[in-house]
Amino acid sequence: MSPRTVVIGVDSSTQSTKAAFVDAESGRLLAVGRAPHVVSGTAGARESDPEGWWQALRDAVAAGLAESGASASAVTGIAIAGQQHGLVALDRSGRPVRPAMLWNDTRSAPQAAGLTEALGGPDAWTARTGSVPVAAVTASKWRWLRENEPDNAAATAAVRLPHDFLTERLAGTAATDPGDASGTGWYSTATGAYDPELLELLGLDTALLPEVARTGATRVGSLTAEAAEALGLPTTTAVAAGTGDNMSAAVGLGLGGSGLLDHPVLSLGTSGTVFAASRTRPASPALSGFAAADGTYLPLACTLNCTLAVDKVAALLGLDRDDTSPGGEAVLLPYLDGERTPDLPTASGLLTGLRHDTTPQQLLGAAYEGAVVTVLRALDELLRACGLDPADPEVAARPLRLIGGGAQGRTWVETVRRLSGRPVIVPGGGEPVAMGAAALAAAAAAATDTDPVAAATGWRTGDDAQLPPMERDSATWERIGSVLDRASGPLLGGF
Repeated sequence: MSPRTVVIGVDSSTQSTKAAFVDAESGRLLAVGRAPHVVSGTAGARESDPEGWWQALRDAVAAGLAESGASASAVTGIAIAGQQHGLVALDRSGRPVRPAMLWNDTRSAPQAAGLTEALGGPDAWTARTGSVPVAAVTASKWRWLRENEPDNAAATAAVRLPHDFLTERLAGTAATDPGDASGTGWYSTATGAYDPELLELLGLDTALLPEVARTGATRVGSLTAEAAEALGLPTTTAVAAGTGDNMSAAVGLGLGGSGLLDHPVLSLGTSGTVFAASRTRPASPALSGFAAADGTYLPLACTLNCTLAVDKVAALLGLDRDDTSPGGEAVLLPYLDGERTPDLPTASGLLTGLRHDTTPQQLLGAAYEGAVVTVLRALDELLRACGLDPADPEVAARPLRLIGGGAQGRTWVETVRRLSGRPVIVPGGGEPVAMGAAALAAAAAAATDTDPVAAATGWRTGDDAQLPPMERDSATWERIGSVLDRASGPLLGGF
């Protein structure tokens, strides 16, 4: 009997690091080590110290190794799936010049608008990159840094995404993948490479950027002696190129060229996200037209305000998060951090339809409804980008896979079911981002050319909860949509 081999899939998100220890043969989840991140900033700023991510990775790996009972010598591969878009500026020694600007830092909204205009408008951007610059995109943040902190920009010797930074710490190699690179604003999904004209527009030297590996599963090296000592792992451990968190979740769910295509996923976390793997290259100004980690595409729409925003409303009302009822006449758009989809970076929350008989439970229910309708409206645009008609009965009958922390919440699940009218699948395996990264690690460690999507599909070890469709609450959908359409300009901070 051959000894068990173990791979580590790392989910380095906005709030924490999770290190999933996975049996490379069966896909059985042995343990998940966890460590928190620190996020700071006010008035639109959201920042973290990248050194904190490295420490959290060390802590999470140590905790997972202890909990799993696996021998360190059994670990054959590791891959990072990181929060997308963050700007990590490094000096010549590889140390951060300043804290990383995170995806939900909205200070660069004016720079995003300026970049869009400079290239000739949204269509020009989608033709090249698949996406239009918004405050979240790394290119906007780089422009902000050059304009607001020129000394820090001048001191920058390397520009990385969060997952790139950690991968380089592991392998000593400056590498990224097409998936995460496609969220920068300077990578062309049309050519599969950095775009020289966009780099010139941004004043960004290509020498500052990592090389783009063929896929997120490409082996870019092994653990350096320093990284191996820090993590307590062997230097023979393969390091995959890794990818962004959304791309990794797609792999973990079996979405891709060798798995499910054009099947939607809704992730309920700090942000609300809808995506699908597709062979159709997306080019809609309303979406992020990303590349996937396996060579397909990953059209995606992301809202800034999801579980944290609704939890804040619950706290203000003094209610438990599930102490709710449908919103009635009340409409609450919980855009507490500005909004990305629709593109309203200076927006704040909006409440309307308040009556004498409105209850606190209805107000909380209205916050759920506002968040869910916002992300489900983006889902229809996503399906169109995949070449599908959202009104087609066959398309409408495709299950909506629900992941993220909110997928474990009763009210979130029921609100999605009521407002989508779709069957809902809640995957039972758990930790799709970390499991996707583990599949990338297993592919990188394999001696043969292993497809990570096929590997993840073969690992399906949990029972998925499948919930039948409910009759769609069209009245609530239309009420919220009407308020959103009429208020998006003057009341929500639209340009």
